[in-house]
Order: sequence, then C-alpha cells, then structure tokens
Amino acid sequence: MAKATKKQALGRGLSALLNDPENDIRSVSDKNADKVIGNVVELDINSIEVNPFQPRSNFNDETLEELASSIRELGIIQPITVRKLDFNKFQLVSGERRFRASKLVGLETIPAYIRIANDQESLEMALVENIQRQDLDPIEIALSYQRLIDEIEITQEKLSDRVGKKRSTITNYLRLLKLDPIIQTGMRDGFISMGHGRTLINIDKKKEQIAIYEKVVSDGLSVRATEQLVKAHKDPKSPSDKKKSVLDMPDFVSNSLDSIKERLATKVDVTASKNGKGKIVIPFHSEEDFKRIKKLLTGE
Repeated sequence: MAKATKKQALGRGLSALLNDPENDIRSVSDKNADKVIGNVVELDINSIEVNPFQPRSNFNDETLEELASSIRELGIIQPITVRKLDFNKFQLVSGERRFRASKLVGLETIPAYIRIANDQESLEMALVENIQRQDLDPIEIALSYQRLIDEIEITQEKLSDRVGKKRSTITNYLRLLKLDPIIQTGMRDGFISMGHGRTLINIDKKKEQIAIYEKVVSDGLSVRATEQLVKAHKDPKSPSDKKKSVLDMPDFVSNSLDSIKERLATKVDVTASKNGKGKIVIPFHSEEDFKRIKKLLTGE
C-alpha cells in the first residue's frame, strides 16, 4: 500500500513540474525531460485532447459503461499514453476507451505516459497499438493498415514486419476495402464475418455484390454456402449443357429448377422421366450445411 502511495505522489510531483512554465518540456534534450518522458504522470483530464489519428470509430456504449464501473471501483489500472503538444496541453496516442470511461466517471486527473512525438510518429503509434487489440472489427483493421501505407508511406512488406503479421494476412484485410460500403457496414455490425466478406470480393460488380450479400444475410448462409452461391453466380452452366438438361426433363421440373437452387443456395441434381416421375438429390457438405438445408425445407 505504501509503495502505491509513493508512486501516486511521484505522479503528482511530476504534474507540478509540467505545470511550471519555466520547465516547458518540448524535446527529449530539454531540462528535466528525463524526469517526465516515459514516466507515469497524473494529468488534468481537461488538458488532454482526443487523437485525430484514432483508427477506432465505434465505441460501444454498454462496454464503456462497464469499463467506467470498473474504473469507479478500482481506478485506472493501465495508464493511457499521450504526446505533449504545448504547455500543459496533450494529445492521446492510445487508451481512448479508458479516457472516455474516466470522463464518464467524472475523474479530474488520469495517469498517463508522456511521449514526445511528431504527427507521423503519433499516427504510427496509435495505429499499431490499436491493430494489436482483439476487439477491432475487420474493417477497422483494414482501414488502419491502409492509413499506415498511405500516410506513413510504408510498403506491405515493411508493414508486415512492423505489426508482426504475415503479408498475406495484411493483403486479405486490405482487399475487404474493395467491398461495397453497405457490405463493409454489415461486417462492422456483425451481420457477416470476414470469411463472408472475402468470398463476396470475388464478385466484381457492386450491384451483384449487394444482391448476394442481402441473400446471405436474409437466409443466414454459412461461409461455405456463400462460397457455393458465388461460384454458381460466376460459373453458370454453359448454354449447351443447360439446354440439354432442360430437354431431358418435363417442363414443370425445368421451369422450377433454378428457383430451387437459388432458394437452397446449393447444387441440386434432378432426374425425371417423361411420365413425370423422378427424384431430387440435394448434397450437403457438413453438419452445419445439412442443418441449414433442413431449416429451409422444414422451418425447424
């Protein structure tokens, strides 16, 4: 307990140092910079502005309230990180959820690590730190990668080293940005997964992307079923094969076959004789796919 009190007192002492105009630290070479830079300091929460480079754009109100409740009971366990802008003026580099939750609680000060960084360094720190988080959605991660590439002028290969991810992983995320904005929003809201998105990218026309996306959402299709739907869309039967199959079965079957396939989102094999007798074969590829087809057929 005594150790924690001493640490907190040290933070307040550094705060007093920062509030002294004669000790306005602007670079690592300034007097007393070694006492402040890299240390935890209790900062006036109103002296901190949010980071315009923050890659996260969605902050869940419910989880913020939960974090605020935790801070109310236990305090700030992990300090935020800020960079010094001017005398007694700072900007968030990382920890915006903790910062927002602390304001909800009504805290007047917040523990923070102080960094000296220019705009590019601040952007890189904020993006890389946030990319490592587990709760970013795929589009947020893709946008963060794209900003690093565009604004820091870094290659995918160097970015791979910087964030500790395979280059192929980064490429897969970046490709998601080719999806129509409606589909990107659906992924951010959890209607479809990254696997669905990666499959829909294979549809070039945005209008067709959206049509298939809407079917995936309305029918609750799995990634596997979506892959089959996209494949069927891109590689329909050749006209000669289709014509032959139509001639081999009665009109009441051939006229309904396409709608059955579309409804089940899978290949359907039908054999029928001229007297009207025949059979329908519906293949499935997993237990999940079987249950999906069963639900479509029986409603259970």
